[in-house]
Amino acid sequence: MKSKAFYVVVLLLLMAVVAGCGTSKPAATANEGIIKITDDLNQTIVLKQPAKRIISLYSAHTENLLALGLEAEIIGVSPAESDPAAKNKPVFDYRADPEKVLAAEPDLVIIRPFIKQSHPDFVKTLEQANIKVVCLYPEKFEEFDSYIKKLAILTGKEQQADDKLAAFHAKLNQVAEHTAMSPIKKQVYFEATATEYRTITPASMPGTVLKLAGGLNAAADAQPLKAASSIAAYGSERLLMKAEEIDIFLAQRGPMNPGVTPDSIKQRPGFDKIKAVQEGKVYIVDEGFVSSPTFRLAEGVEQLAKLIYPEVYNGQ
Repeated sequence: MKSKAFYVVVLLLLMAVVAGCGTSKPAATANEGIIKITDDLNQTIVLKQPAKRIISLYSAHTENLLALGLEAEIIGVSPAESDPAAKNKPVFDYRADPEKVLAAEPDLVIIRPFIKQSHPDFVKTLEQANIKVVCLYPEKFEEFDSYIKKLAILTGKEQQADDKLAAFHAKLNQVAEHTAMSPIKKQVYFEATATEYRTITPASMPGTVLKLAGGLNAAADAQPLKAASSIAAYGSERLLMKAEEIDIFLAQRGPMNPGVTPDSIKQRPGFDKIKAVQEGKVYIVDEGFVSSPTFRLAEGVEQLAKLIYPEVYNGQ
């Protein structure tokens, strides 16, 4: 009897050990994977492997993915693409029926917050079909590195991202070395749109680009139109009050400010009193180099620095 009782105890202990092993490491679930990030909507995105079929619904995402060497993995792009390598890709529109996206069977769709806010049903349909939708957009310049690294983690391009970011910051450092040579810092007015003579806020993407280029924002007292907006209504009266202080007048040309030219700026009532206009220092810059969160921002910083401080770039 004693021997039998002993074996019963041993058997029970073995069963407990086996049961304990089974609960210490739960079986894999559909939510588990080797890749995990938190997007800008605070959603946890999990992939079991780097994305191989990507639809990008924002041109900046597309440009950055191409810069990381992902042309083959991009199976669809937005209607408004600027990179030539994206021109031959199938076009998908978040304002259209999501069925076209579903039929393409992507393993990742990359959007920005505006799409989620303006067309929530489109995004919801994709998510209900178990398509991974990641929402990314760096509101500020200092968020750019983190944004690029998230794209890289999702696509298995971490080393390429590190190399690109290293070159990006090397360019910024090079510009800083040049502008530091100028003994005088220049006041720059930056026009975002001609409507209400809107300018940029100091903390915005173009505001930071201007700062990195060594320019002093002549409209540093501008208040955003709404919270976190990069645009501020300044008005001609406030602008002309600083007419004698403005060394350089910059205006971005793009969807927000189409058709602007130096001549059209010079012809505005009262603008002949602005120092920059009088000295012929009115310049147009491509919006894509100063406002869009891509690697081209480093080129934008250099372009602005050359316009603001041409004297330190002579002979370069």
